Amino acid sequence: MAELKKKWQIPLPHGGELVLGGRTLIMGILNVTPDSFSDGGKYTDFEKAVAQAKAMLAAGADIIDVGGESTRPGASYVEANEEIARVVPVIKALTGLAPISIDTYKPEVALAALEAGADIINDIWGLQAPCDNGEMASLAAKYNAPVVAMHNQNGTEYANIIEDMLEFFKNSLSIGLANGMTEEQFIFDIGFGFGKNAEQNLYVLRKLKEFWVLGRPLFVGTSRKSTIGKILNKEVDERIFGTAATVAIAVAGGADIVRVHDVAEMADVVKVSDSIMGRQ
Repeated sequence: MAELKKKWQIPLPHGGELVLGGRTLIMGILNVTPDSFSDGGKYTDFEKAVAQAKAMLAAGADIIDVGGESTRPGASYVEANEEIARVVPVIKALTGLAPISIDTYKPEVALAALEAGADIINDIWGLQAPCDNGEMASLAAKYNAPVVAMHNQNGTEYANIIEDMLEFFKNSLSIGLANGMTEEQFIFDIGFGFGKNAEQNLYVLRKLKEFWVLGRPLFVGTSRKSTIGKILNKEVDERIFGTAATVAIAVAGGADIVRVHDVAEMADVVKVSDSIMGRQ
């Protein structure tokens, strides 16, 4: 696999670059929300949020993903101004320590985050949110910010799930290019847990190499998700070993970035998995 995987050097808007295609990078999750499915309410306090981010960096995180709105099923909608108020102070405090990702599908939130020092846009609708008419892509183009374009849809019906997902990603790419982005800005996320049932989540993870055809880095976020809970019949805070299994499989399938809550533990999983796969 090491010989087949491409390597990329993706410039970041505030300096530096993401080097992908060698070792798997770890994105640490920082939810500054009261209602996220796993850690909602833990890091709404500014000092606690910053301390958690620094702890994740010390434990091996390469990127910090800051989110101000929960995307769990049934979560309450958060107005853009509230989301901005949650994320911007934390992003400003972390600027310069590591690349910062803003987890949002709202262009106005992404703009405030980029102005505050964020480097990456992590969009759960892959530039195709109902409220977005090309604004997010135009913003990414203006700032030359990489975009994690996640696959998502309402419902779990597919003609052929892999082909349908590839079509979604190609549509994201078309939207980006039409609004000034370059192909080099794209990272594709399979959207584990979004628009898919448990069986479909596992199938897509198993078929991760099918997405190599896109020619872009791949991103996987399985951490503590309900599919793992269903397999193990365990609550959110008891899914660390289940998460570890999915992370190892993701690395074997060619994931370039994994998004996790438990950074120290998953750093060990990634390091061993990379070594097995010959990824240095």
